[in-house]
Amino acid sequence: MTIRRSLALCLACWAAPLFAAETVWLDSLDLSTMRQGWGRPQVNRSMREKPLTIAGTVFAHGVGTHATSTYRVLLARGSERFTATVGVDDAAGAGGSVVFQVLVDGKRVFNSGVMKHGQPGKPVSVDLRGATTLILLVNDGGDGVRNDHGNWADAQFAVTGARPKPFVAPKEDPYVLTPEPGPAPRLNFPAVYGARPGNPFLYRIPAQGTRPMTFSALNLPSSLRLDPDTGIITGTTPPAGKYHIQLAARNPRGGASRTFTLVSGDTLSLTPQMGWNHWYAHYHRITDAMMREAADILIRSGMADVGYDYVNIDDCWMNAEADAKRKPDPARVGPFRDAQGRLLPNAHFPDMKGLADYIHAKGLKAGLYTSPGPKTCAGYAGAWQHEEQDARLFAEWGYDFLKYDWCSYSTVVSKERTLDEMQRPYRLMGDLLRRQPRDIVFNLCQYGMGDVWKWGAEIGGHSWRTAGDLGYELDRIFEVALKNCEHRAWQKPGAWNDPDYLQIGYIGNARGGGLPEPCDLSPTEQYSFMSLWALMASPLFYSGDLTRLDEFTLNVLCNPEVIGVNQDPLGQCARVERLDDDTFLLVKDLADGSKAVGLCNAGYEAAPVVASWGKLGLSGAQPVRDVWRHTNLGRFQGEFRAEVKRRGVVLVRVGETRAP
Repeated sequence: MTIRRSLALCLACWAAPLFAAETVWLDSLDLSTMRQGWGRPQVNRSMREKPLTIAGTVFAHGVGTHATSTYRVLLARGSERFTATVGVDDAAGAGGSVVFQVLVDGKRVFNSGVMKHGQPGKPVSVDLRGATTLILLVNDGGDGVRNDHGNWADAQFAVTGARPKPFVAPKEDPYVLTPEPGPAPRLNFPAVYGARPGNPFLYRIPAQGTRPMTFSALNLPSSLRLDPDTGIITGTTPPAGKYHIQLAARNPRGGASRTFTLVSGDTLSLTPQMGWNHWYAHYHRITDAMMREAADILIRSGMADVGYDYVNIDDCWMNAEADAKRKPDPARVGPFRDAQGRLLPNAHFPDMKGLADYIHAKGLKAGLYTSPGPKTCAGYAGAWQHEEQDARLFAEWGYDFLKYDWCSYSTVVSKERTLDEMQRPYRLMGDLLRRQPRDIVFNLCQYGMGDVWKWGAEIGGHSWRTAGDLGYELDRIFEVALKNCEHRAWQKPGAWNDPDYLQIGYIGNARGGGLPEPCDLSPTEQYSFMSLWALMASPLFYSGDLTRLDEFTLNVLCNPEVIGVNQDPLGQCARVERLDDDTFLLVKDLADGSKAVGLCNAGYEAAPVVASWGKLGLSGAQPVRDVWRHTNLGRFQGEFRAEVKRRGVVLVRVGETRAP
């Protein structure tokens, strides 16, 4: 044996591990901390409880999960490698599409790209030497989460030390960014407001400050009247045209005035709608008393003082059929309609007109929900073949908003679902609502089918859902926002892309309609939620438990400068400026000439984010204001940079403002 060969053999011995690596299967770990969009993770089987199978290949080991899915693992010293084969399970059915990602110490080290049903699995091999954390992500492929069953097949760790173990992200204590409102009046209404000529008019002037407060108006049309004590304007919308009304408020600590432009014409919702919807807090438990209490709380909490003015019932206010599987509350079971075909509310809603009147008496607006199908999503009476009768009834009761949810309409259209079929029920109801003698804002809830953002406004919609229910993918607010921003070209005043409700504070589990509990989002993510929705000019409907509002949740929901970004009259959805895999800018032009900019970090570790003036279309020294803290940060030359927390957004206004 030569000396060179002997030396090579010795070096090989030294390079080999002292102990053979142990195989630790992913399916042997505690999976209770894996968060996913539907169901529970399955050990060594698919989400449909069948063998794990990808493109015909069966795997004995692995974990079946459903997008969106997140699993965090703490790695001990001696962790060597993670390997797996990933793909969409064969039993998922057509339409499944997912993206698998692996993050090591917060850095993305594997990205499968979009994988679809029937596609062969992709191998994963990740070096873990020296690493402390591993995150396994399964995201949807950009088309919603239907049939998105993702398999981590043959998933295993090679370790020479302690076994990996699951962990939950470190708990973050709530913190307050929004300054307390001062005692002097502050007016928080949007610059423009749309209403239809000749229809009943109702508007409560949103104003912060110590009460009692006295309100006044200059140039108020003669068909309108202002209650000086409540700030509620009522009457009849004047003839078509623009009316520049000077609204003012005064209390012993000071006064404030601003111009309110009433645009009397055919377009409603010139800025995104704001309010509260019961669904993600109360589901099938909602009652008349709870809706009245919600209106009271909007006033008492100060939410109405920053612009939240719709109080909207979602599903389950009508009657349902007896159903052994769904087991509805007996007080909600009964005939759908009377002998004349008139829709019947269930026993928990004895006086629908009285409920609307109660809400209106506070200067707020009332909203309703139904489906174009025979039944709603929860199995209650829908509007199928009674559309005209129902539209008249809703107007007669006095409701100001209608959410129209696709649901069982799929049972009365062809499987092909042509564009005409997808548009037909919404075109019909849109026409009917326009004919009613009151303003009714129309929300199309059909989950983005047929690229609804391209035609929703044409058929009478004022906002439309662009994707599925956000309650199933709250841990993907950044990804949802990025996808929603792709449709920004079709958004304008009176026509809003709606990625679903704000779900912070106490919310019920969407997977089972559970009782409200603290949401899983960190405080930083809850601030990010509001920042992203403001930058996108998305409707701002809070859908948490109003009876459990705390200082932090109100702080997130009620920042008037953040809401001002959302309510800007240009109605622009921010454009995306990508920086790297995890960081990006959201840039929104504002009517005063400045720009709202979100410095966004979708990653799982803090990161520096730079907003360069070149990407913003600016040059020279520019003023920057922290929108959340209401603080001027100074003038910056060429760029503004910030260290952004994990899953965080720093929201600023950049640039000089024009005088109104």
